[in-house]
Amino acid sequence: MAQRTVIRNARVFDSNTGALTPSQQIVIQGQHIEAVISTAVQVDDAQPIDAGGKVVLPGLIDAHVHVVAASHDLVGLALQPPSMVVAQSSQILRGMLLRGFTTVRDAAGADYGLQEAVARGLFEGPRLFIAGFPVCQTGGHADMRPKGVRLREMFCSCAGLGLIGAIADGVGEVRRAVREQVRNGANQIKIMAGGGVSSPTDPLEGTQFSIEELRAACEEAEAANLYVMAHAYSPRAVTRAVQAGVRSIEHGNLIDAATARVMKEHGAYLVPTLSTYQALSSEGARLGWSPEMLDKLAMVQQRGIESLKIARAEGVPLVFGTDLLGHMHDQQSGEFDLRTQAMSPVEALQSATIVAARMMRQEGRIGELVAGAWADLLVVDGDPTQELSMLTQPDQGLRLIMQAGRVVVDRLSA
Repeated sequence: MAQRTVIRNARVFDSNTGALTPSQQIVIQGQHIEAVISTAVQVDDAQPIDAGGKVVLPGLIDAHVHVVAASHDLVGLALQPPSMVVAQSSQILRGMLLRGFTTVRDAAGADYGLQEAVARGLFEGPRLFIAGFPVCQTGGHADMRPKGVRLREMFCSCAGLGLIGAIADGVGEVRRAVREQVRNGANQIKIMAGGGVSSPTDPLEGTQFSIEELRAACEEAEAANLYVMAHAYSPRAVTRAVQAGVRSIEHGNLIDAATARVMKEHGAYLVPTLSTYQALSSEGARLGWSPEMLDKLAMVQQRGIESLKIARAEGVPLVFGTDLLGHMHDQQSGEFDLRTQAMSPVEALQSATIVAARMMRQEGRIGELVAGAWADLLVVDGDPTQELSMLTQPDQGLRLIMQAGRVVVDRLSA
C-alpha cells in the first residue's frame, strides 16, 4: 500500500480564489492528494509533517521553457551529440525543480525519452509536457539554416534535439509535420506564427504561415485532443493565429488593445516571457548577437510590461513563462519580480498555478491543492498574497518542496 503523509498546521493557498485558508490538513496517499480538511482528523498510519502555520502553495508551473537549451547558440547546440545535450539538460531540470517548479511545459526541444526519464525518476526534474519539434515555414523563426544552405535536413542527425524547426510549407506538409509530433508523443503542438528576436532574417512584425496552414495545424492538434501554442509578437500575427484556433500565444509583446479583445473573444491565453529579454539585454552583445537582433530585442523588452497591462485590462488570461537559454535559466524565478510591475502578487501566483493548469487542460491535476491532484506543493515563508520574495529567492524562502508525494527539499527544521 502506498505511503500516506499528512501535512498539519498549513495555511493553504486556494489558487482558484487567490485566498489563504485558515489552518488545514493535507492528507496525501502515495503520489496524490487524498483530502484537504479543516478539522484535525487523526491519521494514524500517516507520516506527519508540521507546516508550523506556514503557507502551502501548489507546485509552480512554468509554461514556456526549453529544457534542452543548454546554450544560447542553438545551431551549435544542434550539432552536439544528443547524449551530451541530454546530460546537460538533466542539470537544467534539477535546477527548475529546486526553484519550486514541479511542472513545466516545454516549448520545443524535449522529446518523449527525456519526458520518460523524468517520469521514471532517472532524472530529477519537473513533470514535463512536451511539444517536440516546432513546426515552421521555410525561412521562419525556427529555420536556423545559415544563408546559402539549401538542404532541409541539415540537422536531421540530432534526433533528440527539437529546437530546430520541422520545416513545412503548404497545408499537406503542415498536417504531416503536426502528425509527426503527435506520433512522437507531443502534449501540445508548437508553431511559429511570426518573426522572432533570435532569428536574424525574419521581421519581428511579419506573419508566418498562411491562414489555411495555421488552421490545418490547429485541426490536426484538435483531432489528437491536443492544442496549438504559437510564437507570435505582432498584432497581425497574434490575431491570425487565434482566429485560426491557436489556444496560447507565446510572448505577444507587441499586442494592442484590439488584439487583446480578439484573444479574449476566442478564449486564447497569453504566455509572456519577460525574463528572457531582461537576461539577454545585458548579455546579447557579449554573446555575439547581430545589431539587427539587438534592435529587435530592445523593441520587445520595452513593450513587455505594457503588453501584460493591455492583456490584463481586456481580461485575457495570463500564464507564467520564462523562455530562458543556457546559463540564463538561473534567472527563472526573477520572472515574478517583472510580472508584479503589471499585476498583483496573487495574480502572478495564479498565472504560475491554476491559470497555467487551465490553459494546459490539467485542472484538478496540477496548479491547485485539491483531492485527486498530484501531491505537488511548496511550504514557504511569508505571505505570498502580499509579496513574492519567497519565490524569487527560493534557496531561502522555500522551506519544503514536494513533488508527487516525494519530499525533494526539507528545510522546515532548519
